[in-house]
Amino acid sequence: MTVKHLYLIRHCQAHGQKVSASLTVAGFQQAERLVSFFEGKKIDRILSSPFRRAVQTADPLAAARGLEIERDDRLAERVMSGTDMADWKEKLKETFDDFTLAFEGGESNESGMKRVSSLLGDLQAADESHIVLVSHGNLSVLLLRSFEESYGYDHMMKMSNPDVFHIEINEHERKIRRIWC
Repeated sequence: MTVKHLYLIRHCQAHGQKVSASLTVAGFQQAERLVSFFEGKKIDRILSSPFRRAVQTADPLAAARGLEIERDDRLAERVMSGTDMADWKEKLKETFDDFTLAFEGGESNESGMKRVSSLLGDLQAADESHIVLVSHGNLSVLLLRSFEESYGYDHMMKMSNPDVFHIEINEHERKIRRIWC
């Protein structure tokens, strides 16, 4: 098995959580800093959530490397509910306590994990070995959890915008390191 290097990026600072939410001025500056952050690191592919803030996060890095951004719905953020919830943090925590819990119009963490599993299966079968994934807080934690079960709500609440994790996958082990400072 070829060693795989996945670089998981949580999108840069944005104006809200809607699909159409754009990066802030600071977010665009952070996206530019990701170019120098990845200097010296090999990148074969860049996949992104189709949400605007994720694609905008990936744009400068893709342009600098001459790569196309592959939009993949499996990296889209998990929608917790079809309606706004004043107590969303408490409700979000409940979804980590019960992975099958889905609020009306929303998706469960269990369903999000299935999307992540499908994506990871495709990436492990791919020829490329250095792949950047740009996603969102909840889905990023679910992706990390697929390698290490301890990842959950508390990790998500401590993540920054942006945040970057290096996941190294080989035949015998999986290593996760947070590499963004």
